[in-house]
Amino acid sequence: MKSRHVAQAAAVTAFLTIAALLVGAEVRLGQPDGLTVHEWGTFTSVAGEDGNSINWNVLGGNDDLPRFVNDNYHCIKGLLAGSVRMETPVLYFYSARPMEARVHVSFPQGTITEWYPQADQSSGIEWKNLKIEPGTSPVYPVEKSPSHYYAARATDAAPVTAGSQHEKFLFYRGIGSFPIPLSARVAADGSVAVANRTAGPVPTVILFENRGGRIGFRTTAVTDTITLDRPSLDAAFPQLRSHLESALVAEGLFPKEAAAMMETWRDSWFEEGARLIYIVPSRTVDEVLPLEISPAPAQISRVFVGRIELITPATLSAVQQAVAVNDHAVAAQYGRFVEPILSRLILANRVDRQLAQRFRAGVPYQGRSCQ
Repeated sequence: MKSRHVAQAAAVTAFLTIAALLVGAEVRLGQPDGLTVHEWGTFTSVAGEDGNSINWNVLGGNDDLPRFVNDNYHCIKGLLAGSVRMETPVLYFYSARPMEARVHVSFPQGTITEWYPQADQSSGIEWKNLKIEPGTSPVYPVEKSPSHYYAARATDAAPVTAGSQHEKFLFYRGIGSFPIPLSARVAADGSVAVANRTAGPVPTVILFENRGGRIGFRTTAVTDTITLDRPSLDAAFPQLRSHLESALVAEGLFPKEAAAMMETWRDSWFEEGARLIYIVPSRTVDEVLPLEISPAPAQISRVFVGRIELITPATLSAVQQAVAVNDHAVAAQYGRFVEPILSRLILANRVDRQLAQRFRAGVPYQGRSCQ
């Protein structure tokens, strides 16, 4: 009997050893040789009455970028117009060994407005002789003022160095005018007709609404055209965050990257109002932002989230009432989107033009100062 138990124990031990070896082999085989590059970013737009993107104050809004980030455009914001704000693309690099690379991002239908670390601006932006330095722990710049910028560092990516500046990623932003994958037309009852203008499906589309801290959302894929009813405001944020993070990972981000993206944008994506949040098809990202890296990476994942701000009947009513009583606290809730909302109210003769202009003038500019 004892020998039988010994034999069984030996068999179990052998099985576990073989399983461990197989798992180890799978992990090693799953690690690509050479360079792996992951990127995330956001395309933000505002839907007009016909559902298509409109021009708006793309450089407005609450900008908490650290002062060390390069920014040459906020002080000439009146000279720049666009329909899409390209927000916070970050490029992460993973390599088993130190290496140098050249990274060039083109933006043929737009302008790069902010970036870090130092780079050359030509037809887009370029980092020459970028040093990718796995296993090192450089000191990254930090300022006393809080900023969502720092959340993007919470990943396992290798540090990078351009010139004398160190960071955990390459960061850039811009503005442009280009077709986005979806149109979104809001009906009088608050429902939204969503039309896919690309050749393939948009895998994740979320209709989100926040009214006074109560939130709701509906999620779907969009192949051609679909109408989404206004969501009931009885959802919980953890449920929404988990759903969106899972979608980002399914599209190719590492879990820590998805969490960093959510932490960066949670205050903005889920603020007061209504919007569509969707995963931008990768082919659209490649068309809008052609990316060249040499030496060529073994694997690249580019995962962008689209945000379409919706001017719904509930939003129009809230801002109309705020204008009537000069309530700038309500205006602050809508931030950079107040201007297109007021324009819609003026065109509909729901507010007096001069009263709206005075109201707009009383809303403090929240972007970077020009000092």
